[in-house]
Amino acid sequence: MSAPAPSPLAVVDAEPLPRQEEVLTEAALAFVAELHRRFTPRRDELLARRAERRAEIARTSTLDFLPETAAIRADDSWKVAPAPAALNDRRVEITGPTDRKMTINALNSGARVWLADFEDASAPTWENVVLGQLNLIDAYARKIDFTDPRSGKSYALKPAGELATVVMRPRGWHLEERHLTFDGRPVPGALVDFGLYFFHNAQRLIDLGKGPYFYLPKTESHLEARLWNEIFVFAQDYVGIPQGTVRATVLIETITAAYEMEEILYELRDHAAGLNAGRWDYLFSIVKNFRDGGAKFVLPDRNAVTMTAPFMRAYTELLVRTCHKRGAHAIGGMAAFIPSRKDADVNKVAFEKVKADKDREAGDGFDGSWVAHPDLVPIAMASFDAVLGEKPNQKDRLREDVSVAAGDLIAIDSLDARPTYAGLVSAVQVGTRYIEAWLRGLGAVAIFNLMEDAATAEISRSQIWQWINAGVVFENGEKATPELARKVAAEELTAIREEIGEEAFAAGKWQQAHDLLLHVSLDADYADFLTLPAYEQLVG
Repeated sequence: MSAPAPSPLAVVDAEPLPRQEEVLTEAALAFVAELHRRFTPRRDELLARRAERRAEIARTSTLDFLPETAAIRADDSWKVAPAPAALNDRRVEITGPTDRKMTINALNSGARVWLADFEDASAPTWENVVLGQLNLIDAYARKIDFTDPRSGKSYALKPAGELATVVMRPRGWHLEERHLTFDGRPVPGALVDFGLYFFHNAQRLIDLGKGPYFYLPKTESHLEARLWNEIFVFAQDYVGIPQGTVRATVLIETITAAYEMEEILYELRDHAAGLNAGRWDYLFSIVKNFRDGGAKFVLPDRNAVTMTAPFMRAYTELLVRTCHKRGAHAIGGMAAFIPSRKDADVNKVAFEKVKADKDREAGDGFDGSWVAHPDLVPIAMASFDAVLGEKPNQKDRLREDVSVAAGDLIAIDSLDARPTYAGLVSAVQVGTRYIEAWLRGLGAVAIFNLMEDAATAEISRSQIWQWINAGVVFENGEKATPELARKVAAEELTAIREEIGEEAFAAGKWQQAHDLLLHVSLDADYADFLTLPAYEQLVG
């Protein structure tokens, strides 16, 4: 390993945390600083390119597969590197933040993979950023346990052979880490999350028979995947591990990335582990990019846009075909239901929906899928066991029957559903409740029996914005207007106050959440990401 020079990074405006010196070592910070020096300028260029591309979509209201990369798509000879043993069977993956209790429960859950999330399921307080890293270090060293202060219940890791394989998700390219600066400038959150995790754990994971595996969020183009690949090459050389040890699964959760799936795999081919089909962020991306496109791009209520909608079906089937053509895993979407301890009837209905969803994914050729709660692991496992049997995956199902044209991916008006007034109320309710929890440092939030993350708030506020700007008239005759949104938001704030009581309401961040939701939903200048203005208000 290179001998590190003293780190030029500064830790600013951060309260000292217990054991932070184990994460923020001089050598680890020197590595993060080198990542920043080498790669942040290119990251800045790619963020500018996103804005240019958005402007082009606003002008044309269309997207197409890239003519300049047609040769890559036409070349049937290339494949991604074979999956390492620890990532060959991914039939069920559980997702969640890296707090201490979740770390133990996720590793013990029976899922094959845990998506250890520093992104949408984690509000990026300094405590969450640093102690999340510490929890993973402790887990790999088997020095982690947890006792719930309320219930007194203790949690400890199962034997090593029963634990899930960790795939860590850093923050997206657009987010900064304000507590780590270089010459007064914040370091990108993605480089902080990746750098600290990789530096401390790469060799330890290899020694455990696994490796440094990552989920890459919010990717918008193959050029962004290329940047990640360059980072992986540099990082592996820096710590002295073999090239190809890093593996990355890319979330196809933006509409632009859906047109570049093969190119994304090609750029990462020595480090690629697969692609994942998201839902809420994908819909959020459609609204964001086609918000000037008129009525044909107006989405109905979010719960009406299931994965069987024609344009969503085109997206998922193209993803499976693309992955299997190139030897990569295709990972399906999230089952977000949280089982009720009190209502068996609610559970019965929800479990049937989860089973139908996972049966469909397994039948379509996906190699695995996501759940948000340990109780859903057996349901999803049964769906994939029924199709896979003893096989680790079904990458041999090439889905050559699938043919998706460019227009199929953005045929939003092929869905026979319209926005409803109840959908507006739901968007306000969920958006308010999620943002309030996020401002308190919680990124994964149980709302109405569903585990929600930042993508939920993004689609909620985007739909409010879109419906108002498109002049949608709901089935009750009311028109979507800023005044109506303010009325619904005020009613929701009153309902929450009555529901939780005056004391709990005053202790929370409800008014702040209400104001922020209305700001990002009503402002004529649509914010690219809700988390950007929200981060300015996040304490810690």
